[in-house]
This record gives sequence, structure tokens and C-alpha cells, in this order.
Amino acid sequence: MSLAGWATEEGTAHYLNRFGTIPKDHFRQQQGVWLSSIGIGTYLGDHDAAADSLYQKAVVRAVELGCNVIDSAINYRFQRSERSIGAALKELTSRGIGRTEIVLATKGGFIPFDGSPPRDIRSYFTQAFVEPGIADFRDVVAGCHCMTPSYLLNQLDSSLKNLDVECIDIYYVHNPETQLAELSRAEFHNRLLKAFEALEGAVYAGKIRMYGTATWNGYRNDPNAKDYLSLAEVVAMARKAGGENHHFKVIQVPLNLAMPEALTKRNQEVDGERVSTLEAARRLGISVMCSASMLQGQLSSNLPPIVTEVFSGLETDAQRSIQFVRSTPGVTVALVGMKQNRHVEENLKVAQVSPLPWEQYAKIFKGF
Repeated sequence: MSLAGWATEEGTAHYLNRFGTIPKDHFRQQQGVWLSSIGIGTYLGDHDAAADSLYQKAVVRAVELGCNVIDSAINYRFQRSERSIGAALKELTSRGIGRTEIVLATKGGFIPFDGSPPRDIRSYFTQAFVEPGIADFRDVVAGCHCMTPSYLLNQLDSSLKNLDVECIDIYYVHNPETQLAELSRAEFHNRLLKAFEALEGAVYAGKIRMYGTATWNGYRNDPNAKDYLSLAEVVAMARKAGGENHHFKVIQVPLNLAMPEALTKRNQEVDGERVSTLEAARRLGISVMCSASMLQGQLSSNLPPIVTEVFSGLETDAQRSIQFVRSTPGVTVALVGMKQNRHVEENLKVAQVSPLPWEQYAKIFKGF
């Protein structure tokens, strides 16, 4: 039987209070729940039983150590990451940590395979999506991306089954800017509006609590870039879809020591003023989850001495990279991909110290 419920203010507050030794500013109250400032991501890894087991154990260990934000996508490891999370949630429930304490996020948009790559991709897509009337080849952009309402709702239902839950807290349209490779901006906005209308319906159906966009280039590119996204325009689409009480509440953007654009680049316009993506999100009431905190491990070692100096009191460069992201003003959660328990235990030590105040944090930019 699927796990009922969703993350609640009461449940996540109960989770927070489990950790008396962790500074309270490790948790942030956003969108009616308490979220840990470090979340676990589940992107990388082989599509085999060994990796499945590692991820299940890593998710359980992360939650035990003060991480209640779990991030995935249906295409990660050919749906196996979601299934590993589902197994972990069941294990956590058996240990007394309830569904209401966990903030669960996943994404739809890219075409996922089922467990492993098919021999013939076209035949797979035909059998899985075209013949059942879920999607057509004309709906697919760049050979890999689709965000029609029928497709997204199908993917949402598949994610609910994979995760073995009745409701997902945050559902993202995954890299919607991919569509701009082939579409005019007007057609893109039309497709995004229809996607948001479908997701508003999913909220009222009790399948998700809120939705957003998980991006790579969209919110950090220059406004003249073909795949640039204006957050104000995206929120306007959500208002058209759901009115002033729309449920577009979260975005996901990359942020790390090598990619600080969400903080430093004034590429968004809100009320006639150019601001950064993080500031635009603050003004528009949008929470920000940051991916690639360690840039897939590239920032886990050999960082410049200034990083050690500014982020003192930590043991490793991996921890310093995480501390950079979670200390950034406007960031709700720093997402970190973790499938080894030793990495979970190393990285979650960062939760034992407070994020840096701006005066100390800002020194990092003077040192480069």
C-alpha cells in the first residue's frame, strides 16, 4: 500500500526537533514546511541492483542525520532512483520517521527508460507513449523532451508508483528551456501554460502539493540567450494557470563555487529592475533549491586556499563547497548527490555548524 500523506508544517517541525544538537538555522521555513538546508540528490550511478541498494541506504542515513529533503527525477538512473527512494521511505517509516516529516521532490519532462536502456529507442517510445495515446513524436523536442499535459500527468503517475506514495511535495517541469531549441518563445509560453494548468489540476487532485521548474541554463543565462528563462514571465504563466493562489512555488538552479551566476548575475527583471535570480525569486515569493553544489564531485577537493580560510571550521573541501551554497543569501536548500554512506556522513557534518553570515561569506569573492 502506498504511503499516504505529505510533508506538513507540524510533521517537519517534529523532524526538526529530533535534532537537539543541530543549530536551528540548518532548517528553513518555506512554503508551509521546514526544510533542511542540505538535501540529498539521486542523479548519478549505474542502473543496477548494487547502486539501488546504495541509494536506499544513503537516503535512510541522510534522513537519520538531519536531511529531510530528497530530490530525484523519473529519468534518473532509468527510474531506479525513484524506486530506491520509495524503498527508503518504507524503511524510514518502519523506524518511526513518518511521511509528514519528509519533503519529497521529483521531476518530469525528459523521456525515461524503464530500468535499463532499450535496444530500440523509437520502438520503446512508440509502445510506451504513442500507442497508449500519451504522447506523439511531434510532441518531442531535441529527441528527448516532452511537456504536454497528457505526458506530464502520465509521468507524475509513474513517479507516484515508483516512489510508492500517494502525494509528492514538489513536482518540477524538468529543464523546460530544452524546448526553446526548436520552438518560438510564443509557442514555448503556450506549452508552459498548458503544463502549469495540468499541474494545478494535479494539486487539486491531491497528487502534488506544489510545482516548479528545475533548470540548468534557463535562469542563469543572459537574456538574449535562446534558452533564457525570465522568472517573472514564468510566474506570470503560473498566475494565468492558477490565479493569484497558484501553486508554482519552487525553482531549482545550479549554484556552486564555479557557477555563482544565480547570485552574481543580474539577468532577471522584476518590476522594471534588473536583479539576480535569487533576488528575483525572493521578490516573487519563490523558494530556491540549488543543484550541483559540488559540481558532480569536481569541487570536492583541491580548492583554492581562500576557500579554506573563509569557510573555516570544516574538515574537507566537499564540506566547504556545501557550506558556500547553503550560506548563500536566498538559497533554501543545497542539494548534494550522495549514494555512499561515508559521503553522507561527511557531508552532513556541515549541518552541525551554522551557515556563514554575509560579512564572512562575501570574503570569498574578494579572494578570487
